[in-house]
Amino acid sequence: MTTSRDASERLPPGQVLTTKWPVLHYGDVPKVDTRTWTFDVSGLVERPFTLTYEELLALPRKTVQCDIHCVTRWSRLDNTFEGVAVQLLLERAGVRPDAQYCLVSAEQGFTTNLPLADLDRPDNLVAFKWNGEWLMPEHGGPARLLVPHLYFWKSAKWVRGFTLVDQDVPGFWEQNGYHMRGDPWKEERYGGRGLTQHDINRLRSLSKKRV
Repeated sequence: MTTSRDASERLPPGQVLTTKWPVLHYGDVPKVDTRTWTFDVSGLVERPFTLTYEELLALPRKTVQCDIHCVTRWSRLDNTFEGVAVQLLLERAGVRPDAQYCLVSAEQGFTTNLPLADLDRPDNLVAFKWNGEWLMPEHGGPARLLVPHLYFWKSAKWVRGFTLVDQDVPGFWEQNGYHMRGDPWKEERYGGRGLTQHDINRLRSLSKKRV
């Protein structure tokens, strides 16, 4: 049981505790067909690959208990997520030494960016269950990224892949004013930047290499 003292020590500055899981997203909840769903790892990797949803579920699973913190100032403690460890996927892909960042892709063209050091951590998952139940679509099902040490927008709903890159490329939310990293303990809420032509050219170059 979490005591009030424990909770206060686990609550980043500016956050308020909730026992609910508020539903927040931009646009409509996508209708995802798991029969055609795929997850790609590409970019600066030695062994790019694509998984079907069945192949993802067949991989070794990991359970992580964590707190989650939304940039809109709510926090929820003691969540249990189940999924596939991000580190397992990165190991399978063989991340190249020049890869320093990741652009995470999701349904409907949404993206978010992460330093590789923040992505390659043992508590990060491609998650499909929460507190023993399959993730509901409004919470990112059939699969969402879990990066619990950063603000929760970095844990992209409806995740579809990783593109490893050598430079930090802002994702959708970061282009619209959210912070490039998003550490809740430093209140890194806002302060992103626009997508430059250099960013666009770099992503096109990586895409051509994969093809």
